[in-house]
Amino acid sequence: MLGTFQQSQLRIEIEASADAIHDSLLIPAQLEKWLVGQSFSLGMPEKLTSGFDFTTSTGLVQIHHHVDVAKANCLRLLLSGGIDGFHEWYWGEGWVQSRLEGISILPLNLGQTVSLLSLREFLRGK
Repeated sequence: MLGTFQQSQLRIEIEASADAIHDSLLIPAQLEKWLVGQSFSLGMPEKLTSGFDFTTSTGLVQIHHHVDVAKANCLRLLLSGGIDGFHEWYWGEGWVQSRLEGISILPLNLGQTVSLLSLREFLRGK
């Protein structure tokens, strides 16, 4: 894999319930609405569950995701392709935390920040 090792951990407050955050992260139909600039592979399930694999594309870069953990307040994705690493999400009432580590040529911290702000705006509109 080309690129550099990058790591980033961000936590933001969101005016939303833990259930609303859960649904926004684990239900692909909602995830696709706020995850900026990414297209999803066909055949997404109603809800992400452990063991499911899918691919997203950001321009010409494809990222393979393996759902390692999908729980009431935690999502862990193992990544390969455009990013070799992992992405963890934790959340509760009014907050969400994202931890991303991997090797990539993509600016991971920038993408992570944009994603969290997009999630906040999506949930504000609900």
